[in-house]
Amino acid sequence: MNFAMSCSNLSVISRGSRAWMVAAAIGLVSLFPAMPSLAASSDWALNEGGRMRLILLPKEADGTRHGALVIEPKQGWITYWKEPGDVGIPPAITPAPGAAYTVERVGFPVPKVLTNGDMTDVGYDHPVTLPITLKNAPDDTAVTLSAFVGVCQNICIPFQADLSVPPDEDGIANSVETALVRSAQAQVPPGPSPEFHVVDHQLGADQRELVVRLKMPADAVSPKAFVSGPSGHVFTHSVASRGADGETVLTLPIGKLPKKYKIAGKQWGILVVSGDRTMETTLAFD
Repeated sequence: MNFAMSCSNLSVISRGSRAWMVAAAIGLVSLFPAMPSLAASSDWALNEGGRMRLILLPKEADGTRHGALVIEPKQGWITYWKEPGDVGIPPAITPAPGAAYTVERVGFPVPKVLTNGDMTDVGYDHPVTLPITLKNAPDDTAVTLSAFVGVCQNICIPFQADLSVPPDEDGIANSVETALVRSAQAQVPPGPSPEFHVVDHQLGADQRELVVRLKMPADAVSPKAFVSGPSGHVFTHSVASRGADGETVLTLPIGKLPKKYKIAGKQWGILVVSGDRTMETTLAFD
């Protein structure tokens, strides 16, 4: 039995509102028989909307293991970014209960804004590989991570699977999988640099408009932005204009924030895309 819902009948759902979907989905999502895996990979987990698997490279000297979650939606289906938009489920990757290792970082390549009628999703309409970093994950025993993602076409299906990579006692990386992980890492937007960074940002007193001033490379094209605000909120509509000293000014309308939301002390994420250049950082509010 699959837990499904009609996308067309849903309005904006915050992450808190998604909690019931997560609880209901675990144990209700059926997986088809597994397919053979590569040497340092889990088996493929399958559902109606696509498939996914876990890759892990050998442990490094500092105790970290790099890897990736490979998500392949079927043709016509989508999966989601870390802030999914109006309706969707952000990916979650967690260790097996009681495991001594931790998930230190999950990276995301640049997503797309995907519209369906009057609804807006933020995610991927193609296969996507999310690079991950584990701390203290062993080579000589199996490593299991629980992956929970959403896939959506005319229905949105939570997709949960426990993905287990077998022991790799030889510590020799598979060249194909190594290349896949390195490619995924290279697609994660870098942080700010002297030539591409946020100069200043300000949320209006009425919390209806965010203004971000950017320092950008001289030959940069007009940028667009993905701003992840409170959990479950992402803002993708921006207008670029020219500011003082050659700066670029992005103005983003802010929709309805949670009731009694206080901005002081909060941090929002921002991803800026300018042609093939990207930059990702946080916006701290006093």
